[in-house]
Amino acid sequence: MPQDSAREPLLPSSHNGARNTSGRSRFAFTVADLAPLTDPTAPKLPRDMGGIDRIFKGLDVDPKVGLHSDESDSHSLGRSDQAKFEERSRVFGRNILPTVKSATFFELVKKAYDDRTLILLSIAAVVSLGVSIYEDYGPHHDPDEPRVGWVEGAAILAAVAAVVFTNAINDYQKERQFRKLNAKKDDRQVKLMRDGHEKEVNVKEVQVGDIMLMEPGDLLAVDGIVIKSHNITCDESSATGESDALKKDTEEKCYVISGSKVLDGSGAMLVTAVGPNSFFGKTMMAMRDSAPEETPLQVKLDLLAESIAKLGMAAAIAMLVTLVVKYFVQHAMSSNPMPSGSQIFSDMVRIVIQAITIVVVAVPEGLPMAVTLALAYATTQMLKDNNLVRVLSACETMGNATTVCSDKTGTLTQNKMTVVEGTLSLLPFNSVDNAKNWKAEVKPEIARIIFDGIALNSSAFEDKDEKGNLAFVGSKTESALLGFIKLLGESYSNIRGNVKVVKVYPFSSAKKTMSCVVEVPEGQGPEKYRLFVKGASEIVLRSCTHYVDDEGHIKSVDDNTRAKFEQIISSYADKALRTIALSYRDVSSSEFKKFKDDEAPNSKLVCLGVVGIQDPLRPGVVESVRDFARAGVTVRMITGDNIQTARAIAKNAGILIKGGLAMTGPEFRALSKEEQTEAVKRLQVLARSSPTDKTIVVRRLQELGEVVAVTGDGTNDGPALKMADVGFSMGITGTEVAKEASAIVLMDDNFSSILKSLMWGRAVNDSVRKFLQFQLTVNITAVVLSFISAVTSDDNQSVLSAVQLLWVNLIMDTLAALALATEPPSPEVLKRQPTSRTAPLINFNMWKMILGQAIFQISINLALLKFGAQLFRLQGPDGSISDLQKTTLRTMIFNSFVFLQVFNELNCRRIDDSFNIFKNLQNNKVFVLVQAIVIGGQFVIVQFGGRAFKTVPLTGNQWLATILIGSLSLPVGVILRLLPSYFIPESVISHASEERQPLVSTGKLRWEGASNQIMSQSNFFDAIRKGKKTHKHDENAPTVSLWKKYGATLHGDSN
Repeated sequence: MPQDSAREPLLPSSHNGARNTSGRSRFAFTVADLAPLTDPTAPKLPRDMGGIDRIFKGLDVDPKVGLHSDESDSHSLGRSDQAKFEERSRVFGRNILPTVKSATFFELVKKAYDDRTLILLSIAAVVSLGVSIYEDYGPHHDPDEPRVGWVEGAAILAAVAAVVFTNAINDYQKERQFRKLNAKKDDRQVKLMRDGHEKEVNVKEVQVGDIMLMEPGDLLAVDGIVIKSHNITCDESSATGESDALKKDTEEKCYVISGSKVLDGSGAMLVTAVGPNSFFGKTMMAMRDSAPEETPLQVKLDLLAESIAKLGMAAAIAMLVTLVVKYFVQHAMSSNPMPSGSQIFSDMVRIVIQAITIVVVAVPEGLPMAVTLALAYATTQMLKDNNLVRVLSACETMGNATTVCSDKTGTLTQNKMTVVEGTLSLLPFNSVDNAKNWKAEVKPEIARIIFDGIALNSSAFEDKDEKGNLAFVGSKTESALLGFIKLLGESYSNIRGNVKVVKVYPFSSAKKTMSCVVEVPEGQGPEKYRLFVKGASEIVLRSCTHYVDDEGHIKSVDDNTRAKFEQIISSYADKALRTIALSYRDVSSSEFKKFKDDEAPNSKLVCLGVVGIQDPLRPGVVESVRDFARAGVTVRMITGDNIQTARAIAKNAGILIKGGLAMTGPEFRALSKEEQTEAVKRLQVLARSSPTDKTIVVRRLQELGEVVAVTGDGTNDGPALKMADVGFSMGITGTEVAKEASAIVLMDDNFSSILKSLMWGRAVNDSVRKFLQFQLTVNITAVVLSFISAVTSDDNQSVLSAVQLLWVNLIMDTLAALALATEPPSPEVLKRQPTSRTAPLINFNMWKMILGQAIFQISINLALLKFGAQLFRLQGPDGSISDLQKTTLRTMIFNSFVFLQVFNELNCRRIDDSFNIFKNLQNNKVFVLVQAIVIGGQFVIVQFGGRAFKTVPLTGNQWLATILIGSLSLPVGVILRLLPSYFIPESVISHASEERQPLVSTGKLRWEGASNQIMSQSNFFDAIRKGKKTHKHDENAPTVSLWKKYGATLHGDSN
């Protein structure tokens, strides 16, 4: 159909080849024809396409029956193997997004080998192999010498292959882990009309042409047009940015888009787009096109690795030039004739191989891999702790979080609401058992009105849960009220069956009330209709002009009565109960006709009473809040509850302390930007908040340099979740939109799981730093040792051969990354403040260990090279050393070097000044296993490596001696930890603290709270003595006025 070329759709079309180009179909429409029906920018109306009946006919669907479950292609009637909806799926697509193609193992091998130094080393090894084979089998070869010259070149190639395949296997395992994480999606059921009956089917099986039933709370997974509506209201903020709820009808505002949520009402829709052709699908496919970004830590490490590689390249070039010059100078000054051309070429190849090997060792390619391994391991383990990580960088970012803005209901509390107290008809009850006594005391006719109001003015209902047990489905507050009357022997379904509801005004988050109008059965009321209203107690009470007393009489509300109700509400709120007021009024037929459909007539109400609903704190919340405080992370509660209930729950959880600020969303919004910035430093509770308030709080905190984590479950929480440094969505109660906007999904909706993600985040950062400390030590030692030993030796050979250096490279890159990046977090990570955003990767303690250990290891190895023959008695009586003794000494130095790294890896398990490097070692089985593999591999190389590794077998005493030399890393580590900071000048290594301090410390908050409480009491007594009602404050002092108004302390310096 023709479209307006001047108007561009909100998202580009993604027809995914859905146009039926392979031949004619029985459908009158294509994906492209139906797409304009649900374009949010300017949707085409059904009447523009010939009317809804023509669309039904064009999609081959009966509006009264829906699709037939056994539908198949008309050209294949009678074929039992014909797939259901085959042609429909071929033309319009399925409600499944295409899977992302993952890299094959061969592609990962190619990627791992795509490294210039490894390629150079391979080329040099091939050249060396060719030269050696020529020498072994050429005409100048001595028949008495074994033909083993090819071993070195082959060994280098084998070592390169080992490095490449190890990296590829690690990448392959990581990809598999992330595929498993991404595959963990909700497989939910939706209600459709098929074969003339309501049916529940998997959301993936929904087809274009299906008639989907719509109910409050439904998250729509497809696009469509409304064909039946009973006050349907949808939240489409995720797609359009329109925060207001949108009413839907079957005429002008009939389009609905995937990703939106049904807030109120019920009805049915005709599905017009599924999968990648739906609005949500197009959004998801567009997000797939963007390449995955590196995490901030990976970017930092890449820059560091590049700098180290440049230094390594400089050292390799210097070594190459020095050895080449030395080679020709030595032979020029020697009395022996110059070697042959082939011999010079062979020696040059060996020198080049040594230089390239220096580059391989110097380039810390293991750094990015360490981050990847740490993140892959952490995200897998976090899933076991009910944290599904969707954005990889969130894992490391959470480790440095400084504040958590948490929802209350379902996150801090259990979301298992029950009515525990109430005052109905001015008759109180303070427990579930007392409620039965209340029923016996209250007038039956009043009890009937209360029960009817609870049952009829509600959208919750009873159904079987996944375990087959009966449970209430819908709003937790309404479920608590239905549970209350069920406990008293009433059946909500019988009440609904006997009374006709004629108007419904669904719950509005703006008005905080829900209302309905019902027809009163004959003889049960003075008028034909009755209005029931329930909602936030203080709001409903303002609309009440009368109340029911304990005798069942209706009386006018005077100031004393209103004050009494307010006292009841306040007493319940102080006990952390959610207060709900119940009210009604009888309505005449003439008055009923004047009622509007979109505005509830909540006036002149009769107050039936107030109930207190308890939502207990989740187990472990108090301990988690305490642990967050100990870790330097401030917890702030942002909730829609009233201020008193929010305060009480926050106090019980340990969130609100003396000196903290508790205020409502409207009050916070009304402040100037400067006042908001000042208030947010001490803000601990924000009640009656909207999604806009949450976004403002996040923005103000980030402007102050905070790393903010935010929880959210609703579609309208999306902006705040996106804006936060780490967004947590709810896995159980959260909408798909909230999950898509978040970085981490809390699978159990539990606040304590956020603490576990903080621990894992800090563990990831610590793991990378441990590996960095270890690798830089090995880098410096290996490069310097190889350079000095090669330059000072007679044969221009490094004390560590090329193959030995490749083994060392494997130890310090892949295996060390595996060992140090997979350590689970310990409770100790919560005993320190968060790390500042600007903190360097390598702190003072790390530099102290890196430089100290490197200097020690270089010194001990050079000492062994110089005096080892005497120390280990590897020389004859005349001081001469045979070739075997030289090889034995080099083997012992190689063995000592490796064991220095093995023991230093234990040192690197601690990056602070703690002495107990063995703490929790038994919990890190991967570390123990890797160390065992390294020691086992070293034993095989030394005892059986032979010519390939240029080693000879060592005796038991020689093994013991080299292991003891390697173990010296441990006492050196203790000495370095004891070394005071003032021994090392600030100009050499920065001593600056890397910890991020809270905006206002807990101690300062408590001190300010206590001092202002004393000042307030003093002002009060001064006012009494002077006969004044209030104490005048300077209106230009915003901090004083804020404290005066909201009971918080904002005096003094806020740093």
